[in-house]
Amino acid sequence: MEQKDRELFGSSFGEAADEYAEHRPDYSKEAVRWALETAPGLRVLDLGAGTGKLTTALVAFGAEVIAVEPDPAMLARLCRALPTVRALAGSAESIPLPDRTVDAVVAGNALHWFNMDIAGPEIARVLVPGGILAGLWNIFDDRVEWVAQLDQVAGKWAIGARDTLSRWRTKTSRAHLPNSELAATFGSPEQDEFAHGQLRTADSLMATFATKAGILVMSEQEREVTLDRIRSFLASRSETAIGEFTLPMMTGVLRVQRL
Repeated sequence: MEQKDRELFGSSFGEAADEYAEHRPDYSKEAVRWALETAPGLRVLDLGAGTGKLTTALVAFGAEVIAVEPDPAMLARLCRALPTVRALAGSAESIPLPDRTVDAVVAGNALHWFNMDIAGPEIARVLVPGGILAGLWNIFDDRVEWVAQLDQVAGKWAIGARDTLSRWRTKTSRAHLPNSELAATFGSPEQDEFAHGQLRTADSLMATFATKAGILVMSEQEREVTLDRIRSFLASRSETAIGEFTLPMMTGVLRVQRL
């Protein structure tokens, strides 16, 4: 994605901050544990923290969390939900922290929005030696037949390039390594996936889709056409047509250690 498109898509969430907080999934506890298990301590920066979905899981894990988020509406929603967490306005490209402040930098469904040519050195700057950079993504488990069909019906703007298990590992394998200089600052990346799920109805899953960046930046007409297509598919499937169901998901983690 070009930088201007990344900025457009990445800045779209604020208009749906409340819906994002209500309908986006949380993160697998096992994924959070694995992301942090080799960190030298539990001083953690949640970068691009949004409304605090991952922040909540980090606090529950026992981490001392600093949340940094550029969008005012998302940050305000986080502060209301987690008033005891230190929350700062800032971005991955300009982190408002001193050098060697944290043991881990984590990003929940956000690392792909960072301009890593700039953010990479910033992340390395605030990490202590031996600190961990970890990106976590909630992804659709398209090994399940109806989920794979949903991926085809929804299209690339509703279910993105890294949003399914079959594509996630390849699309994120080098997300932290934009150039050889930064690669020399970190060790070899590790990836793993952890079973997860989200209890949904057809209506609440539609509300989740409506918080996707690709949907938010569409024209009103295009958005209605896309959401109607997804709604019709969900109504046609016995798994999703009536009542609650568990959306099969995974939390994928990319983890790398600062040298």
